[in-house]
Amino acid sequence: MDIQQNFKAGDIVYVIYRNPHTYDVANVQEAAVVNSPESAGELALFLYETYFPLDENIAVYASEGEAERAYHDAFGGGAESEGELW
Repeated sequence: MDIQQNFKAGDIVYVIYRNPHTYDVANVQEAAVVNSPESAGELALFLYETYFPLDENIAVYASEGEAERAYHDAFGGGAESEGELW
């Protein structure tokens, strides 16, 4: 199923965002679904003044609670936890 079919421009979604400067730091962030400025007819995520493709490479959650549960499942509940990170 095409992830773009699940959302429309103007939707607010949540993603688990990894800090590009500190790879072992990640958190749940709110993002906006917008029309892609680079590809007509496609959607993108707008987060931290940057556009990201809205595709299967980014886990997108419709609610903050859903994203928080996925974060805790993946990271064990804290940034200090040992284990594999996304």
